[in-house]
Amino acid sequence: MFEMIQRLFGKDSTGSKDIAKERLRLVLVHDRANVSPQFMEILKDDMIRVISNYMEINERDMEVNLTNTNSSVALVANIPVNRMKRGAWSQD
Repeated sequence: MFEMIQRLFGKDSTGSKDIAKERLRLVLVHDRANVSPQFMEILKDDMIRVISNYMEINERDMEVNLTNTNSSVALVANIPVNRMKRGAWSQD
């Protein structure tokens, strides 16, 4: 019932809390890996574009982070896969 009322009055499931959380995450990544939040968004968009050629993915729950240790930076991606696309590649 509550969900139906939210829909009637235009409440979106991706509220300002989620947007703020994502922005904060991008700022933290920037601080740790010394790259801009815009760079991380471009990287994430490019990854979505390429991976989507082969798989149907859940972009909303996708997480891309750069982690920084003393001697290196690592790209860590958590990409939920809904299904593989048939015909996107062949096994010859």
